[in-house]
Amino acid sequence: MYRYNEQDKHLIEQRALQFKHQTERFLAGKLGDAEFRSLRLMNGLYEQVHAPMLRIAIPYGLLSSVQVRKLAEVAQTYDKGYGHFTTRQNMQFNWIALEKVPEVIQELNTVEMHSIQTSGNCIRNITSDPLAGVAGDEVADPRPYCEILRQWSTLHPEFAFLPRKFKIAVSGAEHDRVGLRIHDIGVQIRKNEAGETGFRIYVGGGLGRTPILGQVLREFLPERELLAYLDATLQVYNRLGRRDNLYKARIKILVKQVGIEEFARQVEARWQKLKQDTSLHLTAERVQEIQQHFIAPEYAQEPEDNALFTERFTTNPFFSQWVKQSVTDHKVAGYSVVTVSLKSSNNPPGDITTAQLNLLADLADQFNFGELRTTHTQNIVFSDVRKADVFALWQALKEADLASPNVGTLTDMICCPGSDFCNLANATAIPIAQAIQDRFSDLKRVYDLGDLRLNISGCINACAHHHVGHIGILGVEKSGEDYYQLMLGGSSADDASLAKNIGRAIAKADIADAIENVIAVYVENRKENERFIDTYRRIGVSKFKERVYATH
Repeated sequence: MYRYNEQDKHLIEQRALQFKHQTERFLAGKLGDAEFRSLRLMNGLYEQVHAPMLRIAIPYGLLSSVQVRKLAEVAQTYDKGYGHFTTRQNMQFNWIALEKVPEVIQELNTVEMHSIQTSGNCIRNITSDPLAGVAGDEVADPRPYCEILRQWSTLHPEFAFLPRKFKIAVSGAEHDRVGLRIHDIGVQIRKNEAGETGFRIYVGGGLGRTPILGQVLREFLPERELLAYLDATLQVYNRLGRRDNLYKARIKILVKQVGIEEFARQVEARWQKLKQDTSLHLTAERVQEIQQHFIAPEYAQEPEDNALFTERFTTNPFFSQWVKQSVTDHKVAGYSVVTVSLKSSNNPPGDITTAQLNLLADLADQFNFGELRTTHTQNIVFSDVRKADVFALWQALKEADLASPNVGTLTDMICCPGSDFCNLANATAIPIAQAIQDRFSDLKRVYDLGDLRLNISGCINACAHHHVGHIGILGVEKSGEDYYQLMLGGSSADDASLAKNIGRAIAKADIADAIENVIAVYVENRKENERFIDTYRRIGVSKFKERVYATH
């Protein structure tokens, strides 16, 4: 993984020191709330229900075991013994005292971590495929390009105060595992007919109050032009984006209003001028320099069909079921990719304790070359596990309540903290997740339902991406009570689509029943091996709506 050079270290240390002084001035009454607000947001600090929430950047989801241990230390020393992984592959702490935040940031600096640009109207954390470098369908490893974009965007002087927040995702695979079309910019690595590396660029995607899927801005952009072209895109947005209306400030609104053709014309015109700036050229030497940080580990040479693994898989039904849900193929024979579910019924989705973090760090050192990845679905990935070690890894995870065999199922749901923690939320989200997990606790039944994504957001800001869940739940408030809108038909994958609201909001006490009814309609109408999303698209919304509202 990328290791900081002296310039990187100096930058984050100076930024941390700067924020320490700003916080001290605020606490001393020398900075007002409004003045401090923009400063804290640029350092990932929010005012929340119980205490400030600090969001820690995990660029493209990659963590060393040393960094994981530091997160565990922060959780134990400054929080309440746990943290929360987000859909942008970051970590959030919800209980850190304001006066301790600068100290926490300085602690994070010691392991090359920070909270810069995890909030504010700037370019946020660059996200990517958790299977980067190990997936069989990969055109090229996206991590070097993610790192190049991280360096380009961090404290970029022109893009520090954009009209609104800005999110970029990079994929190097044939199949979309990053949600390219729900980002402000999606970068998909491609090869042209000559075998040259380049990018398809999507623009104008995003969820929230006005969900929109991104459109293709350019089919093939030469590798060398990546920075200049993105610079041009951001400049056009920075100049034309709405600053007078918070709800119309995102680039998706601009693209929709002017049209993709006109927006592309303006970007191309600006790009032609920026192409003359050699400092923006992404040279082959620069790409190779960054690629050296992502060289594949020294894989052991062993037969693809490991006899011990096969024996365990055949004789232990609990292990074999976990493998079916959690273990996927690796491009190197004899290795596997293991996804660790953070969706145990004992914890809110995405939450992880100090003890669990420390264990994962130890297991990463033992089984995974000292690295871990975070995912958009609030889980953890071990990317390079020897097939012979998968059983031992499972045993260790099981002891720590980290071996829930539900990856990719209904109970592997995405969930935001909701009004239990967030000032912006209209309704709770965690209790809804718990109610659905309790209702669908029968794993045999859950497996029968197959591939099914359920996402729960506590407000219209859509932190849990409810618009692209096969089933989406959105919390709303009615007369001081928690209610929920039910949406169906969303996807952030290759078949990207936005879920549609099926009708009036449903009371909190009835939402588990509503999901039960939705599932019943699916089971009654599905064809053999047909996914929920495909059944919904085939039969439409009417049968689902009729069943849900028949009793509510």
